[in-house]
Amino acid sequence: MEYNLADLFESVVDAVPDREALVYVDHPGTGAERRLTYAELDAAANRVAHHLADAGVKPGEHLGLHLYNGVEYLQTVLGCLKARVVPVNVNYRYVAEELAYLYRDADLAALVFDAEFTERVAAALPRTDKLRHLVRVGTAPAGAPEPAVRPVPFAQAEASGSDGRGFGPRSGDDQFIIYTGGTTGMPKGVMWRQEDLFFSGLGGGAPTGEPVKAPEELAERVAAGGDGITFFPTPPLMHGTSTLTAFIGFFFGQRVVVHRKFVPHEVLRTIEKEKVSSVSLVGDAMMRPLVDALNGPMRDTDCSSLFSVSSSGAILSQTVRDQFRALVPHVMLLNNFGSSESGFNGTATDDSGPGKGFRLRVNSRTAVVDPATYAPVAPGEVGRIAQRGHVPLGYYNDPGKTAETFFEAGGERWVLLGDMATVDEEGIVTVLGRGSQCINTGGEKVYPEEVEQALKSHPDVYDALVAGVPDETWGNRVAAVVQVRAGADAPGLGAIQAHCRTRLAGYKVPRQLVIAPEIQRSPSGKADYRWARSVAAGSGGHPG
Repeated sequence: MEYNLADLFESVVDAVPDREALVYVDHPGTGAERRLTYAELDAAANRVAHHLADAGVKPGEHLGLHLYNGVEYLQTVLGCLKARVVPVNVNYRYVAEELAYLYRDADLAALVFDAEFTERVAAALPRTDKLRHLVRVGTAPAGAPEPAVRPVPFAQAEASGSDGRGFGPRSGDDQFIIYTGGTTGMPKGVMWRQEDLFFSGLGGGAPTGEPVKAPEELAERVAAGGDGITFFPTPPLMHGTSTLTAFIGFFFGQRVVVHRKFVPHEVLRTIEKEKVSSVSLVGDAMMRPLVDALNGPMRDTDCSSLFSVSSSGAILSQTVRDQFRALVPHVMLLNNFGSSESGFNGTATDDSGPGKGFRLRVNSRTAVVDPATYAPVAPGEVGRIAQRGHVPLGYYNDPGKTAETFFEAGGERWVLLGDMATVDEEGIVTVLGRGSQCINTGGEKVYPEEVEQALKSHPDVYDALVAGVPDETWGNRVAAVVQVRAGADAPGLGAIQAHCRTRLAGYKVPRQLVIAPEIQRSPSGKADYRWARSVAAGSGGHPG
């Protein structure tokens, strides 16, 4: 047995076959749900795996998951792993042009998609040359054009496959591809060996403890431990962190709950009903609506079962953290830091915030290095965050970007992330922000995330993004795109500047303010800086 995700999952199934594995709420508020034990989820994944093999999808070929959250999503991921087909996440917000790019770039041979995306799939399909097998979940909307390749209904595909295993040997070298969000450029497919992903993204079977020392040890730990822990990944499963959270739950032999979509009131109802232990989400975009609900109509929700809430992919601001702690003081808040390219790197310190910056306690595999020499920087110097050891193989179909991002040093493989940072004498890393988003204004560097933290602490600001806008005098000026809290009056530029000056150096204070009806983010809550730059540049606003 190797560190192969399908092998590891099957070993857990054999250890606790009758334990509840997955609870899926189809339409929040309606009571419609599905519950599967580990044995039932395993059998359901086997059916998908055998269907793919029978349909001619070969080991090593790529299958796209163009789906909302559901049993079918996790069932298909597991089925791919069992059949040694490489799963590829697809952003369901993409339009036909973006889908055609991703389908081609990922060399998809097969696609499983929700019926409501039929029209987009049909429009993108003619611009691909390898996609030959489609499986559709649900019934297509009336009048939607059918794709040129006739989709197989998911129920039919499931019924046609055997529920037994009977698969050949697998390897820790089998791949798992996670496509980045593409909010700062075209999405890139990060190629992970499953063994590397198990240790970097899944904590080696123990994200908060000692990783297993042998594959067989995972099931032994599950069998020796009890149940009673419920994991609730609330972002879309097409966001890599959300799928990995579900797998962390599976590899603990515990229960995983998913909703079709993020609906704050229903998330809180499920926390109470299912006695959820751990919730994962993405930044203020998801946490703030939960805070508003707990402050309002969901005030009496029983959250006593909840032990932790973790954010990754976006920072929880100090303002929102403080608001949540006031409502649910017993819950541990974790501001985790990681990426599609590195898995997990570290967790924010308790004093992390606008005053001291976003400070991290990183794991032993993470360092801040000089991007030119790859040597560790001295305390206080600015470098880029890098991780060694269990890192991806590179970007699929992009040798140029792979050469820029992945390197070898000291006999180990490394990945160089886009985040600029400093490190102090105690090894605490302060993240400054993405180098690609850094605003150079009059020779000074401004990182949007720091300004956004200050903006969100304003009582009338609900959400904010910061971008650089061309300026004749300074090269670029700092522009804030702000969504005002419901019922509040929109603050003027002067009020925003006065507020920020109490928290930021003068050159970081926004010189332009745009009030937007709503801040646009990815479905997982990540910042869309291309949108923010476009809105700021096209607003007609004037520098202050």
